[in-house]
Amino acid sequence: MTRAQLLRTVAARLGTAGIAEPAREARILLRSALGLADIDLIAHLGERVDDGDERHLLALAERRAGGEPMARLTGRREFWSLSFALSPDTLIPRPETEIVVDAALDVLPDRAAALRVLDLGTGSGALLAALLTERPKAFGIGVDRSPGAARQARDNLAALGLARRSAVLVGCWGAALRGGFDLVVSNPPYIRSRDIADLEREVRLHDPLLALDGGTDGLDAYRALAHELPRLLAPDGIAVLELGAGQEADVARLLSGGPLSPLGPARRDLAGIGRALVLRAG
Repeated sequence: MTRAQLLRTVAARLGTAGIAEPAREARILLRSALGLADIDLIAHLGERVDDGDERHLLALAERRAGGEPMARLTGRREFWSLSFALSPDTLIPRPETEIVVDAALDVLPDRAAALRVLDLGTGSGALLAALLTERPKAFGIGVDRSPGAARQARDNLAALGLARRSAVLVGCWGAALRGGFDLVVSNPPYIRSRDIADLEREVRLHDPLLALDGGTDGLDAYRALAHELPRLLAPDGIAVLELGAGQEADVARLLSGGPLSPLGPARRDLAGIGRALVLRAG
């Protein structure tokens, strides 16, 4: 088939499966499968595709029709205008997590500050890379319990030219670290265990359980962070934590009343959900 014929075939298959914007997704799959830029695809729609590439593309289309996320098929996801490679061990970075970056930059606005940054549960390294990109004199450490995620974060940071200003460790939260960080960020697992089965299939079947399951009430990770953050933060250090829907009051209660104080209500996402809680060390 030609590229144009494949585009129509894939779009029809995705449309039948109920995928939103099937034509757009068909173009993304074709570009990814053939390694094409937009202009190359448009300029040579009549070019024939060899049999191996055709089979590969049609197989990708079937996986997408079956509910596999596009980012898993292409192996990449954009976050903060940066491109990240993914692995089965990493959560797909989501747009709402950018609110964590926004909040951190607002509270620490000096672009020239030589910040010490810690990203707990770093996954693909997206939060850490975004912050190091915006604060070019900062040094950051990412920690993840998953060796596969840690490897992927390390590779992503290197690909973005941040290897000399970062390190990635395998560990349980900040247990192996001495502290003194100016900024700690985290997008921890916060889904209640009993709710995992009700998640959208793209999340339930394709995101790592370790990055989703927050325990019986969804707050296990925040309890661990409440214990570790006072030790990890420098005096007047800042922590910014992503929250799940409806968790703001419970997390604020767990983390305040001691050496940590929330700096106002959580930053809200476009749906009005309190998404990023900012705290300062006393």
